[in-house]
Amino acid sequence: MVYLKFFFLVLRLSFLFWSLTGTRCFLRRNDIDIWGQDKDTDCLFSIYTNHGHMKNEIFPSNLDKKLTTKNIHLIFSLYFALENINKDTHILPNISLLVKVECNLLDDWRMNSLSTRIGEFLPNYYCINQRRYLIVLTGPIWLSSAMLGPLLYITNRPEIYYGPFHPILSSREQFPNLYQMAPKDTALALAMVSLVVYFRWNWVGAIISDDDLGLQFLFELRRETHKNSVCLAFVHIIVEDKILFQKNANIFYNEIITSSARVVIIYGDKDSHLQLNLRLYRLVNVQRIWVTTSEWDLIKHNERFLLDSFFGTFTFLPHFSELSGFTTFIETIDPSKYTNPFALAKLWWIYFNCSTNSFNLMKIKNSSTDKLYIWLLKHKFEMSVGGTGYVLYNTVHAVAHALHEMLLQEGHTWPNYSGERLEFDSWQVVNFLKTIQFINPIGKQVNMNLKENQDMKYDIHYTMDFLPYHGLKVKIGKFSKHLLHSQQFHVSEEIIKWNIDLRKIPPSICSVPCSPGFRKSPHQGKAVCCFDCTPCPENEISNMTGMDQCVKCLDDQYANPGRNRCLKKVVTFLGYEDLLGMSLACLAVCFSLLTAGILGVFLKHKDTPTVKANNRDLSYVLLISLIFCFLCSLLFIVFPNIITCLMQQTIFAIVVTVAASTVLAKTITVVLAFKVTTPGRRMRRLLVSGAPNFIIPICTMIQLILCGIWLGTSPPFVDVDIHIEKDHILIVCNKGSITAFYCVLGYMGSIALGSFTVAFLARNLPDTFNEAKYLTFSMLVFCSVWITFLPVYHSTKGKAMVGVEVFCILVSSAGLLLCIFAPKCFIILLRPERNSLKNYRNVHYKIENTH
Repeated sequence: MVYLKFFFLVLRLSFLFWSLTGTRCFLRRNDIDIWGQDKDTDCLFSIYTNHGHMKNEIFPSNLDKKLTTKNIHLIFSLYFALENINKDTHILPNISLLVKVECNLLDDWRMNSLSTRIGEFLPNYYCINQRRYLIVLTGPIWLSSAMLGPLLYITNRPEIYYGPFHPILSSREQFPNLYQMAPKDTALALAMVSLVVYFRWNWVGAIISDDDLGLQFLFELRRETHKNSVCLAFVHIIVEDKILFQKNANIFYNEIITSSARVVIIYGDKDSHLQLNLRLYRLVNVQRIWVTTSEWDLIKHNERFLLDSFFGTFTFLPHFSELSGFTTFIETIDPSKYTNPFALAKLWWIYFNCSTNSFNLMKIKNSSTDKLYIWLLKHKFEMSVGGTGYVLYNTVHAVAHALHEMLLQEGHTWPNYSGERLEFDSWQVVNFLKTIQFINPIGKQVNMNLKENQDMKYDIHYTMDFLPYHGLKVKIGKFSKHLLHSQQFHVSEEIIKWNIDLRKIPPSICSVPCSPGFRKSPHQGKAVCCFDCTPCPENEISNMTGMDQCVKCLDDQYANPGRNRCLKKVVTFLGYEDLLGMSLACLAVCFSLLTAGILGVFLKHKDTPTVKANNRDLSYVLLISLIFCFLCSLLFIVFPNIITCLMQQTIFAIVVTVAASTVLAKTITVVLAFKVTTPGRRMRRLLVSGAPNFIIPICTMIQLILCGIWLGTSPPFVDVDIHIEKDHILIVCNKGSITAFYCVLGYMGSIALGSFTVAFLARNLPDTFNEAKYLTFSMLVFCSVWITFLPVYHSTKGKAMVGVEVFCILVSSAGLLLCIFAPKCFIILLRPERNSLKNYRNVHYKIENTH
């Protein structure tokens, strides 16, 4: 059952692999020189011309003995381009471009003396009747071009480097005759960082070779990681000095093992010590997610991928269009012409899709050349010309177009026969080559004057080992620099969700992203990717994972308890719907009815001594003013508008002033009544004339003047308070001028204090029908309430502030009502025998005897 499940797993992987990208099976053979097959070797192509149509000889002089599959593939690309040009009647008619191929020159120079073979290695160092070459193409490794540069400069021959761009070769001082075909590419770092950002990684390592390209890439990588909030956990620069390399090896190993970064970016020359460093990691089984370039694609060591990992490897390969007819061109090459046909078979195996097992592989190895050729031709699948091969293909076409343009402008003519040697001025061709622009046979524009590739595209491949000697490689996405930032990086979600779900790869992060409701709090002295999570402050939120700062809610919003969403504030005011508003309104109505009831009782018993004593009319005025005091509190328990805001304070101030001044008048009346002992005295005239009653209009008039000044200078207005309550927008009446409000309040307090003082002085007067003590106590309650009001009012917020003011109005008014009139109602209603004139006369007789 286990074997059956494994079979179906492999079958499913193979099906997905086939249907999505086209499978690629990687040939593994126990060759002695297996490492050499992954190694780039130099190839020098010397272009020359002849009259008529001539065909290039492929692999002359058993050249394939020295070649790897990569060399063979390059030469195929070169000959394919030459064949297209020579067959095209619209370019260089009756002229053939031919080539001399020489590879492994660096190795030959190390083994042989240059002085004895100068004529062989210098294409334009010639004797009589020796051929002069039009131009020399060097590559794919930059070192061979750098070494050939001075030699070609001696012969005054131009050199075109078709390998990957290298900054050293751009120096005009060192290489005046060398031109790079590949433009500078600055998008690789951005592409890799885009992959890291896509998988939400922010903690990665980098292993870079210590050379110009590596350091330039590191500079661009730091810039892009900084822009995208990605941090480099470590950067290992692998030097070429052996002693220093050995010294750093243990330090780098400990750092990569102990680091929490699971993703490592690799960039550098694969023929440098960087490869040795990776071999060491491979030996000790360092498992990381590797992100690298096409240079490290499928490099093998000891029959296993050098960059194998349980988590796989992401490879960025330059995207190049397929060359129409290239597959057919390779298939028409006869393997029987070459001394190492199996090397050619490996080229087929690598670039054509295959589906054979180990048994079939052994059969192929032992079969004859003809059978091998027939077997390979059965597998006709698409193939790519490869990055360097595509550049070489365009280089050859660029030379042909430049020569063609030169001939058109100069009007050259030549005889129509073949076989004759035909030579042109190389530097004239170079002048046209510098500025030439053309459309290559597959429809892509080639611009030789382009210094930097603005339309760089990468194919993103994911490679992993799923069997000891087999690997799977699938294209999962692409990167296009020229698109908008949001569209540059694309990954197929369908491929992501195949058997090995890439989203289940362990995250490479320094700190767990902060959840909504929290913000990052960076660690002092550490990278920005290492942080703690701190809750958002009051009324601020973070609604996404990993936010650097919390966002403050708008003024009409507030943060929910989780601090991850702003909620709309509710508009509120002290109204009848609230429990507080309803309670206060009920109290106001009840006390108003009670006051009205007491007024009715007094009117009914208006002729009794208890009602007539201490000025009956003032009692009526006081009761009526108390009714309005209770009712004016209802103006505070409605939706505020400009009318209610103006009426709240003015009516409150006036009616309370009337009530307080009435109490003052009653108090003065009591004092005058008990002080009058001689009928002719002045006090008696004041009492008889009703002079105390004028206190009410005078005090009220002064309060009206104060209210008029208040309304005329800075009147109350409707105000919106969004800060008092975090989840409510409070609609209140702003008092306008606080100074005016306290002046009005202070004036009422002064009247109350005056009443209290006079009543206090009259407290010892006879108490039958004498309300001096009641007045004293009532004013004590009144003053205590409003003195307490000030600190309480300023310590409350929102609707409670309005409720405090209403409560003080009700309590102070109720204090006046109950303290003054409750004892009288008790006598009138419950002790009518005490409400008699006889008792009043006895008291009056006692008063006269005291004087």
